[in-house]
Amino acid sequence: MKRILLLLWVSLIAAPLFAQIQTPDAFLGYELGTHFSAHQKVVDYFKDVAAKSGNVKLQSYGKSYEGRELLYAIVSDPSNMERLEQIRTNNLALSNNDKTVKLTKQPVIVWLSYNVHGNEANSTETAMKVLYTLAEAKDEKTKQWLKNTVVIIDPCLNPDGRERYVNYFNSVVGAAPNPDPAAREHYEPWPGGRSNHYYFDLNRDWAWQTQIESEQRLRQYHQWLPQVHVDFHEQGYNEPYYFAPAAEPIHQSVTPWQRDFQVIVGKNNAKYFDENGWQYFTKERFDLLYPSYGDTYPLYNGAIGMTYEQGGIRAGLAVVTADGDTLTLKDRISHHFTTSMSTVEVSSAYAEKLVTEFKKFFEQSLTPSTTYKSYVIKAQNISRLRKLAELLTKNKISYAFGSDRGDRNLNGYNYETQKVESFKLERNDMVVNVAQKHGVLANILFEPQTLITDSNTYDITAWALPYAYALNAYGLKESLSGTHSFIEEQKKSAVTAAKPYAWVLSWNGMEDAKVLMALQQKDIKVRMAEQGFTIGGVAYKAGTLLIYRAENEKKRSNFQSQIETLLKDLNADFKVLSSGYVEKGKDFGSSTYRLLTMPKVAVLAGQEASSQSVGEIWHFFEQELNYPISILNVATAANLDVNKVNTLIVPDGYYAEKLSEQLATWVNAGGKLIMLEDAIAAVIGKKPFLIKRKEEPKSNEAKGNTQTYSNRDHDDFSNSIPGAIYKVYLDQTHPLSYGIGNYYYTLKTDANIYEPLENGYNIGTLKANSYMAGVAGAKVKAKISSGMLYASQEIGKGQVLYLSTGLIFRQFWEAGKQMLINGVFLN
Repeated sequence: MKRILLLLWVSLIAAPLFAQIQTPDAFLGYELGTHFSAHQKVVDYFKDVAAKSGNVKLQSYGKSYEGRELLYAIVSDPSNMERLEQIRTNNLALSNNDKTVKLTKQPVIVWLSYNVHGNEANSTETAMKVLYTLAEAKDEKTKQWLKNTVVIIDPCLNPDGRERYVNYFNSVVGAAPNPDPAAREHYEPWPGGRSNHYYFDLNRDWAWQTQIESEQRLRQYHQWLPQVHVDFHEQGYNEPYYFAPAAEPIHQSVTPWQRDFQVIVGKNNAKYFDENGWQYFTKERFDLLYPSYGDTYPLYNGAIGMTYEQGGIRAGLAVVTADGDTLTLKDRISHHFTTSMSTVEVSSAYAEKLVTEFKKFFEQSLTPSTTYKSYVIKAQNISRLRKLAELLTKNKISYAFGSDRGDRNLNGYNYETQKVESFKLERNDMVVNVAQKHGVLANILFEPQTLITDSNTYDITAWALPYAYALNAYGLKESLSGTHSFIEEQKKSAVTAAKPYAWVLSWNGMEDAKVLMALQQKDIKVRMAEQGFTIGGVAYKAGTLLIYRAENEKKRSNFQSQIETLLKDLNADFKVLSSGYVEKGKDFGSSTYRLLTMPKVAVLAGQEASSQSVGEIWHFFEQELNYPISILNVATAANLDVNKVNTLIVPDGYYAEKLSEQLATWVNAGGKLIMLEDAIAAVIGKKPFLIKRKEEPKSNEAKGNTQTYSNRDHDDFSNSIPGAIYKVYLDQTHPLSYGIGNYYYTLKTDANIYEPLENGYNIGTLKANSYMAGVAGAKVKAKISSGMLYASQEIGKGQVLYLSTGLIFRQFWEAGKQMLINGVFLN
């Protein structure tokens, strides 16, 4: 009797330690695949499993813009969980070329990322099933896998976008799902659930980390550096399943082992799909080039990066496909679950090889075989150089500045001239030596020309950071290291004038724009020099800002002390001038020093607008500039009041013809209209707008389609331009160009080009030598070999800026931000 009571007592004490893990069905209260689960339910399930399982640990790593929790689960064998921190640090030691780490006891780290696109919603449901299966580990096979692997499961990289989709779908679905593709449940309203809060595609943000979700996740990623990373997606619901190996082009830095293991995984996935008779394809469509994907970024950081794509966008809970079959959410979960488990299985089987090759990857990073061993980025704009340093730091790429040996003469490939030239290494020039841990990624981000083996790419084909930041750079075939870890700050001028005539501020970057905003928000009058001038032996560029004491003292009797305190608080680089008489240029009483108007900014949004373009503008003003912006529905354009909105940005999109009439009245009354990319089409041929498309050059070639039937799925390369870099020749006297440099480098993603305005200012033009890097077909090159990209036209009391390329593309095109700031605040 005593023995029975003792056993009962022991079992009661031990029960909480071995509580039964609930299946997703039991926890959610419905069968997985019959409903879309709210994000909080998913979070709660992950927390419940972690609380009840001895082989699951949960890591919360932040929140989305809308405040939803971001987390991942770590699952492994109990013996691995007991030494989890040691496994993690050992893994990082391998990447740091630590010779003391023993490979035989190091499990492989497999990271599974689900639902980066919110409306590709099945993978979060799948993540719950994967977590339960691995946490329970009911069979010996699964237990053995977990002895060789540490599996990291992130159930939802984009909870805001997913919740947008799920809330919409759940609000319109009937008592039973309607599989008819025409049913409204299969059509999301604008902007759709694919993107995050600011309408950014998080799967293109891995390297740039402009979004809070990406930045927080990548901090965690670099704490682990997995050997295998899978990014789970969905494509159109009429498509079969896609898994690796990937399609060409594949970047030349991808190692033979990384290619080989994609084949090994693909064959293992195919084995299970063959058993079930499920359709799939490999080696098509999804390439490995652009460095900011969920497969390429891991590849360039030593992992086997792969994308898996299940047909399912807009499929809801069930949809009838073009083949007449009904595809259900349950089907989609089954497919993603199968590849998830298959990947863990094959990673376990090749654990030792994966760890060995991972170590080898980072060893080889220290002796790069790249064309250029070092890159020098000139410090011609300190503001943008600092921003570049921030990006490299986020990606764990090492850099330094200048040399203690004085100005050094070196030879290197000049990005601007595309020739090998001599130059001097100066104190604040940035030096990036690619012989470093993350040298592969560093080289890919800086290489002036990316080798492309196939024109049928899935994304942009050029992104070299010196062009994106409008900083001239040199590629060196020698290994070069900088000396200093910081930028040497210029000494700021002391206040010398007892009774200043004016305070003068530079205009070079975003910090200067923030100073201007702060001044205008305090109702301080600020002027801009439209021409350069020299005073006191110092030359000041066009774009310099000036604050006149006398005209501001009319509202503030103690203005001098107020402005000097404010400028110091703003850490502004300013000089004090005691006279308005200049040595060269025009005196300060000239109309050349124009009073700037505080912009009251709005952006159009809605069905006709590109959500990506709207999001870029919205995020830029709110998160980077911290400047108020109104988001207006396109329908309200007819009711604009120039006293409430004096600056209107019309983002990329396709707008109705009536928009031109509505906007013309407002511009004529004094409004500033900024038209971006394809928005320009809405006013072509409509008075009083003067912009015209450039006609395509006539060809003597015989007309007709020369494409073969077998190659029908490939784009016509001659008409292709999936993201190429072009040099734009600027009218440097125009305010739109201030602070940028001799040229602006644009990422051209279309063949749009315009005739120079006959009555207006042609600010940015292309010439025969403008092409710099990336894929651009022969016909496209011929068409855009000359013409206008950026222009300004005065209409009545107002003006229109035609800006025909994506200035702040994915928020990493830093130089374009300067142009947009100029357009908003200086024009």
